[in-house]
Amino acid sequence: MTGDSPHVQEALRWMRFANEDLDVAERLLRDDPVAARHVCWLSQQAAEKAIKAALTLDEVTFPFTHDLDALRNLLPAAWAARATLVDLAELTEWGLESRYPGEWPEPTVSEAVRAGRDARTVLDSIKVDFGQRGVID
Repeated sequence: MTGDSPHVQEALRWMRFANEDLDVAERLLRDDPVAARHVCWLSQQAAEKAIKAALTLDEVTFPFTHDLDALRNLLPAAWAARATLVDLAELTEWGLESRYPGEWPEPTVSEAVRAGRDARTVLDSIKVDFGQRGVID
């Protein structure tokens, strides 16, 4: 895969955004007090953008959705991220529940830690897949 093709450049841009979101989430986790809802939101966004980066790299058209399971299911079988054993349903919920007040409880610090860890797992597996395809971000 050539690094200067438009879809590779766009995939790398998605990954840069994913890395930036997760970097901010991880920094917020070190704050006292932890802004748990922001960590959960940014973690969901990081995972979503990383999966969309993978789909962009393989030139797979994806719908406008924040449903991480639906997006992961669009990945070709060869992607290791497809087999990542992360609860994407829980991360998906943070896309709504951590952004707006509602009839659900606010996220706890332990949920924020788990969201950050899960997002890191998704990003790391996609980075491995990028590396196997000769794309370094």
